[in-house]
Amino acid sequence: MAATASSPSKSQILSLVRSFIRVSRQFPDYNIREYTKRRAVDAFRQNATLSESSSVSEAFTFGKSQLEVAKRQAVVYSLYVPPLPSVMEIQNKPF
Repeated sequence: MAATASSPSKSQILSLVRSFIRVSRQFPDYNIREYTKRRAVDAFRQNATLSESSSVSEAFTFGKSQLEVAKRQAVVYSLYVPPLPSVMEIQNKPF
């Protein structure tokens, strides 16, 4: 039986959150970008109440795997950039 992994530090968890937000900025589509950011923040808030070391480690490992998925998806989405920007992105630009 393998030894259990130690619980990640607070700085490692915050680094993972920041990485998710950085990756979310790579999505060219506004809706996907905002969904990715919102989903990441919501997941971290939901897991903030975890106190058991094994649960924290499991959630951290799952988060790292989801970060890798998001990175791959950002690359795929960058290949299919929408031809027009979202209305949400052009509202602040003068005519």
